[in-house]
Amino acid sequence: MKSAKEFFTHEEQNKIELAVKAAEQKTSGEIVPMVVDDSYDYPRAELFGSGVLALAVASICSWGFGGESIWVFLPIFLAGFFIFKFAIRRMPNFKRKLIHPDELTAEVKEKALVSFLEQGVHETRDRTGILILISLFEHRVQVLADSGINAKVPEHTWEEIVEMIVAGLKSDTAAEATCKAIERCGELLQEHFPCKHDDTDELPNLIVED
Repeated sequence: MKSAKEFFTHEEQNKIELAVKAAEQKTSGEIVPMVVDDSYDYPRAELFGSGVLALAVASICSWGFGGESIWVFLPIFLAGFFIFKFAIRRMPNFKRKLIHPDELTAEVKEKALVSFLEQGVHETRDRTGILILISLFEHRVQVLADSGINAKVPEHTWEEIVEMIVAGLKSDTAAEATCKAIERCGELLQEHFPCKHDDTDELPNLIVED
C-alpha cells in the first residue's frame, strides 16, 4: 500500500490544489482535502491474527513432532507470535480483513473529527470550512462541514462527494475523482455561500499527513 506522501504524485497534488483554488473562487467556503495513511493502528487485529496463527502452528508442531510437549509448544508459539505480528503489520490487505467494517468506519469518523479541530477547519471567519479526509488503509472517505454550512446544507449532501472519491480509489483514478469532488463541493456551496469581495484563503489547499 502506498503511503500518504506517495499516494498522489507531485503533479496530482498540484492539480488538487488548483481544483481547490478554482472552487473557492466561487464561494466563501474553505475546502481542505487531507490524505492520511490510516486513522488508527488497530493493535487488536495484530494481536488476534498473530495469536491465532501462532497457536495453530505451535499446536500442529507440538502434536505432530513433539509428542504434545508444552516445551515444544511454548517456544514455537512465542516465536510464531512475534513473526506473525511483524508480518501482519506489513500486510495491510490481510490486516484489514481482521477488522470489523464498523470499527473501520468509526475510526475514520473519529480521525476526521480530530483532524477537523487540529487543522483549524473550525476557525474560518464564517464557519464555512469543509474537511475531505481520505484514509488509505481503511479505503474510506469522510466529509465534515462546519456549523455555518450544516445550518444550510443537509448533511446527506456530502454522501455524493464520498461516493465520487471512493469510486476513484477503486478504479485507480483517485486524483481525478478528488478534483471532481472538490469542484462539486464548490458548486454546492456557491448557492448559500457566494464569494465575498474581501474573501481570503484561510486554510491549506491540501494536507498530506506525514
